[in-house]
Amino acid sequence: MKRGAFSLFIIALLSGFVAEQNDSYPPVKNHSFTRGEVINFKMTYGIFTVGKGSVNIHPKYFRINNRDCFKIDVYGKTVGMVDWVADVDDRWGAYIDTVAMIPHQFYRRIREGRYKKDEWTNFDQINHKIEVKTLDNETGKYKPSQHYDAPAQVRDMVAGFLLLRNMDLSRVKVADTISVKGFFEDQFYNFKILYMGKETIKVKAGKIRALVFKPVMPDNKVFDGENSITAWFSDDKNRIPIKINANMFIGSAGVELTDYAGLKNPLNVVQE
Repeated sequence: MKRGAFSLFIIALLSGFVAEQNDSYPPVKNHSFTRGEVINFKMTYGIFTVGKGSVNIHPKYFRINNRDCFKIDVYGKTVGMVDWVADVDDRWGAYIDTVAMIPHQFYRRIREGRYKKDEWTNFDQINHKIEVKTLDNETGKYKPSQHYDAPAQVRDMVAGFLLLRNMDLSRVKVADTISVKGFFEDQFYNFKILYMGKETIKVKAGKIRALVFKPVMPDNKVFDGENSITAWFSDDKNRIPIKINANMFIGSAGVELTDYAGLKNPLNVVQE
């Protein structure tokens, strides 16, 4: 093969690969978060504080599938007397593509009393495949992997949360529905969220202008109706969660922002 023809052949191969990469990783403009962000919460049940949690974005990039990734870790733990009765220490996390805001890996380490679960989910975004591995608590080894065919740019819960923070809502009106498609555990979802307008809400972290959302909940044995959850996100470029209220069949639960650090943009706090 002549050198010129060989060069053209290599260029054609590389061009095809780049096109495939771009199809699998379409860019999502990120204006809402950056490395080093920390958001801390308290969790309530009725009038009682029962837990604390945080969402942390690691200060460094990680390289997964030859792509730069954000590493996001989510923690939740019971506190006080509740910890004696129902000890919960859960950790979730994901490696999220910095360009396309889609996951490469997702993990769960669940510790709730005697219940334990360790799970890894690997996303092959180019070949549209998902692998889920679950640890056998008795043997300490992973069970046979479960494999799924996936739609393009499928997201886990963490990537869906980050996508919501970056969505263009300039044309969204009150009562409009926002959809986020995702995969969790062994199922695919088309999660629908109602936009309910704007409010100013007071929490421990301050008095903050917020956007109000209501996720449309499917029939379940925990939450009381499809509009049982209300979530407030900051009305600014950060769009961080400020407060979440959930009406359940037995009581009400909530999550509230307590403090934060490393935000990419100023928080829309009302000066009193």
